[in-house]
Amino acid sequence: MGSPSSPRLPDAYLAAGTSSFVDFVGEVAPELLAARHAGGGELEQAHATTIVALSYPGGVVMSGDRRATSGTYIAHREIEKVFEADSTSAIGIAGAAGIGLDLVRLFQLELEHYEKLEGTPLSLEGKANRLARLVRANLPLATQGLAAIPLFCGFDAVTQAARLYSYDVVGGRYEERHFHSIGSGSMFARGSLKNLWHSALTETEAIEVAVASLLDAADDDSATGGVDLVRGIFPVVARIDASGYRRIDDGELATHVGRILALRAEARR
Repeated sequence: MGSPSSPRLPDAYLAAGTSSFVDFVGEVAPELLAARHAGGGELEQAHATTIVALSYPGGVVMSGDRRATSGTYIAHREIEKVFEADSTSAIGIAGAAGIGLDLVRLFQLELEHYEKLEGTPLSLEGKANRLARLVRANLPLATQGLAAIPLFCGFDAVTQAARLYSYDVVGGRYEERHFHSIGSGSMFARGSLKNLWHSALTETEAIEVAVASLLDAADDDSATGGVDLVRGIFPVVARIDASGYRRIDDGELATHVGRILALRAEARR
């Protein structure tokens, strides 16, 4: 036993406690979570836009454009909006960029913390429920117009199938069938997905459908970035299947984009 004056970790660090990282931080350092509701900041005024996700037999593809806007000007041309949540799931964000990135990091930590404590990952539905709770915690800022909305998808090891989840600003969680899109260009992207998606898509075809839907959104929505061939800027595209999360590299995307543009050019002749 050390002396009463010897350094000692707070009891919360030594107790069995909860498997929720958010609950742990709320007990040990609540001011860190309070900072999420402080508002302000230049980055939080930037807005991320269109995210799409669609299933194919054996997996799911998620893609997001790279543009962030602030009012009428482009705040960033290469922001990333699609992230690996863990080895079998992905999360994309639309809305207030700074808050969305904060949400993603906190969600990643939440999943990692649970797995370390429990020795097993959460089920896919459990992850979707944890994310709903984080979205709900942002409600005070959302009521001020600083909402960040995620789109979540992954491969369910139990059912051996892909699943997609959308959310509203109050943390409502909704499972989607086949495909979904969020953000300012979602209406145009979803129209494209309705025309291009079918139940027998291959992985390659699913990637091209995701990219094509973003190109369609960018064609009609000024806040959605398309493909910038001059700067070499491509959407972030990831696929998740039984083997895990894989981000599609720009070289592979360039091939897909070239094929899509060639087919569209041929159709206009």
